[in-house]
Amino acid sequence: MKNSTSLAGWFDTQKDDPRVIELRQHLTANNGIKGLQILAPDDVDRAVALFHRDGFVGVRDILNSKQVEILAMGCDEVAQQIVDLDQDHKGNRGSHRYSFGGSSLTRSQLHHPAWQMLLDIPAVTVLLNGIFGSTHYTLRAASGDFCLPGAVDYQPLHSDVRDWVDDKRSPFSAFYDPLGQMSIRDLPCPYVCVNFLPQDVTQLNGPTRQIPGTQRSRMQIPSLDDEPEWMRLSTVCPMPAGSIMIRDVRAWHGGTPNIADSMRAIPNLEIYAPWFREPVVPGITYQDYKRLSAQAQRLVQHCVADSSEVLVTGPTLRAP
Repeated sequence: MKNSTSLAGWFDTQKDDPRVIELRQHLTANNGIKGLQILAPDDVDRAVALFHRDGFVGVRDILNSKQVEILAMGCDEVAQQIVDLDQDHKGNRGSHRYSFGGSSLTRSQLHHPAWQMLLDIPAVTVLLNGIFGSTHYTLRAASGDFCLPGAVDYQPLHSDVRDWVDDKRSPFSAFYDPLGQMSIRDLPCPYVCVNFLPQDVTQLNGPTRQIPGTQRSRMQIPSLDDEPEWMRLSTVCPMPAGSIMIRDVRAWHGGTPNIADSMRAIPNLEIYAPWFREPVVPGITYQDYKRLSAQAQRLVQHCVADSSEVLVTGPTLRAP
């Protein structure tokens, strides 16, 4: 992926700052989950088992070189539009960090051809069939995030789903137990995030940190000040371009420093389990929907704008 000037990052910190040099040395020596397994696409049973045990799994060789190129170009194009609105790189996920969905008027990039390409990848379909034990899962959104070089801070650990509170504080959350006896963490996985890698993910370019086995934990997620060092180094790397990471969105995770020389992007598809739904914002026109394969049409069936509607798309830096 070739970065333009505004995607080069390093807006308010220099790459040769002594603190950055020290951090680079520390991450080179220590970053990454020890014994991390990145599986082959045909190791489906093992992938499903690791997913349910750890709350995430990495699988290599999912996209071919042409698909990686298309996805990298699409991410670069969309990232450029977003960063053009944010010349000082404040981000909307922290400094130099951006959500592809949170930076879109539709909360999704499903209107973009590069993300539409991801809807019909046979190896992903097989893995999702195994995780859900069904073929009737559906798309929530097509999103992901990217971080520019110079993202020197850690993003706080967090979970991507929560129980419903009220329409203002949790407008896109569905699970609610009026008796207060159950949480969404007591259920089977309600939805997954499939992150696709259009570039290698290394120890230095902002690998996602995942805390294994936290998808069902009711413990309070530690703040950055309280987070132990082993959690900061619990990153899913190295992983080659063309790989995917499938995440149970309940598991604790967070962004890490990108102190490399180029942007790191992890576009995604967010997939609801067959039995789980939340409010969905339309993300694809009816005309584009009709051009998709039958598999992709089934997947996006709840994300389609009415044929009479004009889908307004474009970048925004609103708070997601």
